Amino acid sequence: MLTKRVLWMNAGFAAGNQELPSDFRATYRDISEALKELTIEAFDAVVVEFPAAGWTPEGLLGQVQSLAPDTPVLIRDPQMPGADALRLARLGAYPFSGTGEEVGGVLWQAIQEKTEPGSGSRIPSSRKPPAEEWEKLLVGNSRAMRNVRELIRLVSSRRSTVLITGETGSGKEVAARALHLASPRRRGPLVALNCSAVPDALLEAEFFGHVRGAFTGAVQARVGRFEQAHGGTLFLDEIGDLPLDLQAKLLRVLQEREFQRLGSSETVRVDIRVVAATNCDLLDRVEQGKFREDLYYRLHVVPLQLPPLRDRSEDISLLAEYFVEKICRSEGLPVKMLTAEAIERLSAFSWPGNVRQLENAIEMAVALSGDRQTLSDADFPMAGAAGKLAVIRSHARPADLTVVSVPDSGLDYEQTMADIERNIIAQALEKTGGNKKAAAEMLRLKRTTLSAKVRSFEKITA
Repeated sequence: MLTKRVLWMNAGFAAGNQELPSDFRATYRDISEALKELTIEAFDAVVVEFPAAGWTPEGLLGQVQSLAPDTPVLIRDPQMPGADALRLARLGAYPFSGTGEEVGGVLWQAIQEKTEPGSGSRIPSSRKPPAEEWEKLLVGNSRAMRNVRELIRLVSSRRSTVLITGETGSGKEVAARALHLASPRRRGPLVALNCSAVPDALLEAEFFGHVRGAFTGAVQARVGRFEQAHGGTLFLDEIGDLPLDLQAKLLRVLQEREFQRLGSSETVRVDIRVVAATNCDLLDRVEQGKFREDLYYRLHVVPLQLPPLRDRSEDISLLAEYFVEKICRSEGLPVKMLTAEAIERLSAFSWPGNVRQLENAIEMAVALSGDRQTLSDADFPMAGAAGKLAVIRSHARPADLTVVSVPDSGLDYEQTMADIERNIIAQALEKTGGNKKAAAEMLRLKRTTLSAKVRSFEKITA
């Protein structure tokens, strides 16, 4: 492996004692000398330390890019705000706030992104590098999704805990997988655990494992999820549902990276990155006393907010085509085509179930389309359901669902109750994307009962 040459600018701030891997050789210069050296020497990467008297990060970045347009520039500032980091990333820099011990990984990532795979030649600055495997998971060209990709690129080389938030179905697990694949840990395991899917009594054993005989039913030893994820990434979904007693133990593991299996006094050390996800507001749960404040701040090191699908409607056509191809190939079918009318209907729908609901709708359309090679708007009835909801709701007078006051003049009891019923059913259908079975389950009704009520509403409003 060839040694990489790095030009380190403003080395006085860094004290000139950065610890780099043996396959890097650094040349330390002050800013004026470094800019002169760029005009006569070629380097594999440039590192700029901030704060730098008389310079802004954007200004110095522009100077370096004008002298060495194909050379990756890493800007290191321990106090860099997240918004500044995103802005610098858009300008082509590699913002970084970590320690000197971590900078080697970021440099390798930057150099590899600027180099053609296998050829060793630099990509011209006017040419966009091909999408990496992790980027292909994050479908969409909206500003919101571009920001998500930029943030993942920025933090991928770190071990910092990431907290992914977003509505149900918005793609939190997909984002966690992308973060893992973008990181140096991609060759290690990605281990996932849904904290709400495991009974509270078994969660500690799921986390840390146990030895034989640790509790009733422990007939053999078992390795826990933390140990399984050694050298890789541990994804903890629905972290807001974690019991309080286990939150304290999780906090210690995050701080010390060590734990003991149930029934054992042996300490196990692990090298992992933890990515957590939730669809609830953890700060609200902190205020309610249901979530530890210290654990919240330990998880909330790098926040990653996933936008709901309704806020990035321009991505719906790309997602729809992606799911059609994915589902057709998994079923061994020729890839079907979406008509313009189908795309228009899909793009106009609000998708309360987000990306997951869109994928389910595509899967249903493919399954019911038979031998047809095209999917039309008629294959996606949920938009029609949305229209019916609007009609039902428009004929229901506003009613307070918690308290209904009886005025001195009296009220029409039957009409008031009908209005409340319409509102409740319309809300449930809207939350489930027009799925009557799911709406009935949400309202603890039989599906036939809910369907009959909807039909009666439609007759009244016809």
